[in-house]
Amino acid sequence: MAQTRGQFSSRLGFVLAAAGCAVGVGNIWGFPTQAASNGGGAFLLVYLVLIFMLGYPMLVAELLIGRAGQANPMKSMQSVASSPLTRHIGATAGIVSILVVTLIFTFYSIISGWFISFTLAPVVELAGDRGKSVWLTDFSLSRNLVFTTLFGLITILVVKKGIKDGIEKWSTRLMPLLFLLLIASAMYMMTQNGAMEGLKAYLLPDFSQVFDATLLANALGQTFFSLSLGSGAMMVYGSYLSKQDSVPKLAAQVTLVDTGVAFLAGLLIVPAMYVAMSQGVEIFDANGDLIASSNLVFKVLPALFDTMGSAKYIVSTGFFFLLVIAALTSSIAMLETPVAFVCELTRIDRSKAVWIVGLTAISFSNLIVFNFDMLFELIIQISTQYAQPLASLAVCIFAGWVWHRNKVLAEIRQGDDNIENSLFWKIWPAYVKFVCPILVGLLVIRSITA
Repeated sequence: MAQTRGQFSSRLGFVLAAAGCAVGVGNIWGFPTQAASNGGGAFLLVYLVLIFMLGYPMLVAELLIGRAGQANPMKSMQSVASSPLTRHIGATAGIVSILVVTLIFTFYSIISGWFISFTLAPVVELAGDRGKSVWLTDFSLSRNLVFTTLFGLITILVVKKGIKDGIEKWSTRLMPLLFLLLIASAMYMMTQNGAMEGLKAYLLPDFSQVFDATLLANALGQTFFSLSLGSGAMMVYGSYLSKQDSVPKLAAQVTLVDTGVAFLAGLLIVPAMYVAMSQGVEIFDANGDLIASSNLVFKVLPALFDTMGSAKYIVSTGFFFLLVIAALTSSIAMLETPVAFVCELTRIDRSKAVWIVGLTAISFSNLIVFNFDMLFELIIQISTQYAQPLASLAVCIFAGWVWHRNKVLAEIRQGDDNIENSLFWKIWPAYVKFVCPILVGLLVIRSITA
């Protein structure tokens, strides 16, 4: 099964692909706005603690289950079950995660289509076609349909190439480019008036806010979604790992890369907010709350770019192209998850499965576009607020309570012969059994009561 499904050809390829899966709108857009809304440096500090308290142990669990099952999330969860009841529960949880990631892909394609149109708008305006530039940035049915479909088709073409020639190849190209664009953009932003004030707000924590209940809850949620936990995507990527690879080490590398991108995004976006404030753009209200954080990327930052004279064309195009890259590295993992499921369930040709799943998802995305006010927020709420945390809670329970400890050790030893003598093995099994379910349970309660 592992050979017919393909494998990553190198550890670097896996790390960049898995980090690309985790890196996306949640890191480039969500993390900086959460930081700005929740105490800046205090939020950053709590996030960095939680990403290794919750994110890393859970990532190890998902990758291990995927590698053990060498299959899609449904079959992988079944493979670690020990009774007919737990196999049924595992299959249900796996199917839920596949449905979740597919739903996420449908609204993600819409947002990512906006990124493409905003990338093209400055180029078109510079070419002298003001009318088309306005269409590219207007919220219109035609614009949304065109670019939602375009982004979905780009994702299909990458996934269609398979693991090595598609996902791994493009991840190893796009992730370094993403880092370079982030660093270059952040360095440029630091040269603007007001940036230093934003940098201080981002890096210097107010320790009196660290234990604020709202901050802790938001940091917990951001930590969880930052690594794409509960969506089944990491489990699928884990199933493409070689048995000789050390899952704890690879998971640590993925976590570090993902966290590095989020940190760099904060270095760009938070100072940019303060630069915008120095230019007269309203960012915070009278209570110090971020104004319209959902429109930050599409309203506030373009208003800032407009104050930069002729440099706005380069800065704006580069910024939104960065977002397109981040979105694509995530979307290919999202689409791969249901594709793997369909391939293994029906045994049809992979290329046909990609087109069937991809075009179905694009059609549903366009259905959301036609009924935007009714469906967009609803789909986001169902998939990310309710279903995703519940699916991750199931992973916690299976990794900590259902999967026999000796079988877990046997699986993890295949990539590290001396793992049982390590500090990791002395802590991780008990940690994922007791601490992770509590933390994820708190997130579930928060999601239900929000």
